[in-house]
Amino acid sequence: MARFLQLADVAEILSISAAQTYALVRSGDLPAIKVGGRGQWRVEESELESYIQRMYAKTREFVAEHPLGG
Repeated sequence: MARFLQLADVAEILSISAAQTYALVRSGDLPAIKVGGRGQWRVEESELESYIQRMYAKTREFVAEHPLGG
C-alpha cells in the first residue's frame, strides 16, 4: 500500500461513501493533508490505521457500557 491514500481509497477501505470520508477529514476525526495545486486530500496510511484502532476502542467502550440484556 502507498504511504498516502486518496479519499476514494479510504472510502473503499472503510466501506463508506466519499462524502462520509470527506466529513471525517473535515471534522478532524481522520487527520489528512491537502497537496498539489488543486488541494487534493491525502490520508497517511498510519493515520488511517490509528483511526481504525480508535474506532475499535470506542466500540469496545460502547459495548461495555451497553451490555445485551442489561
